[in-house]
Amino acid sequence: MNTPSIISVLLVDDHQVVRMGLAAVLQGDSRIHVVGEAEDVEGAISQYRKHQPDVVLMDLRLPGGGGIEALQAIRQNDPDAKVLMLTTFDFEEDIHRARQAGAAGYLLKNISSEELTAAIVTAHEEGSVDYSPEVAARLAERDGMAELTAREQEVLALVAKGLTNKDIARVLGFTPRTAKAHVANLLEKLGVTDRTEATGVALKRGIISME
Repeated sequence: MNTPSIISVLLVDDHQVVRMGLAAVLQGDSRIHVVGEAEDVEGAISQYRKHQPDVVLMDLRLPGGGGIEALQAIRQNDPDAKVLMLTTFDFEEDIHRARQAGAAGYLLKNISSEELTAAIVTAHEEGSVDYSPEVAARLAERDGMAELTAREQEVLALVAKGLTNKDIARVLGFTPRTAKAHVANLLEKLGVTDRTEATGVALKRGIISME
């Protein structure tokens, strides 16, 4: 009988206490071994290159760019990398971006230790993990909405700050008429009728943040 191989895991989270907790949970499963830790994007990339782990547990919010950026960088160098996003955030836009970047799964931090270890094993053996019903519902809601262009997202961020069309045009370097057109387009795509409603929907979906 062949002995099952040990699954090597890299933990990436900017909070040491969280990493310690995850490590303690994973140490209780004989199939899994934590080979390294990182607290930011640069560290995640460096530790991945050093350890070449079977699975990465990656927080969505990281110093130096964010978990999605780290995921993209890791998969650019290793398209077969299996990265599970583990976060407290369930915004549709975050889930969508993680999927687009090639995440093996998107897990919320309220899952049980048994669900976490099962997800790691599944990601290692099958390459991906099914979304939880909660996350799948969020993703389905996001998929039913039109995609904002990069420029429209820039305009939306300025709308959320209370800038007028004239102000937006000045900041982004085009005419007020063009700014008005961008605002009209993003309102239509978001399915709203005014700037206040647009800001509320954008914050709820995670397209923008007030951080």
